Amino acid sequence: MTDEPKTRVSVRIYGQDYTIVGTESPAHIRLVAAFVDDKMHEFSERNPVLDVPKLAVLTAVNIANEYLKLKEEYDRLAAKLRREKGGEDDD
Repeated sequence: MTDEPKTRVSVRIYGQDYTIVGTESPAHIRLVAAFVDDKMHEFSERNPVLDVPKLAVLTAVNIANEYLKLKEEYDRLAAKLRREKGGEDDD
């Protein structure tokens, strides 16, 4: 657990109101909520027959996929930077 102060922010995601509690700034929490809302609407337009629970899972899987791809790229670039700082010539 963290001792950081918690922030409570009311947000609306896909037509539902939520209170998000976290240590990030209210602006960041709203940004995350807006991102999720946008993604849910995007996937809903492509898959109009999905019910909300399935849409939420599809959205979560797609966001996780994007995150993991970005993490892999970050790790690759961080390793390359470490090699370059260490004077090694890989790549």
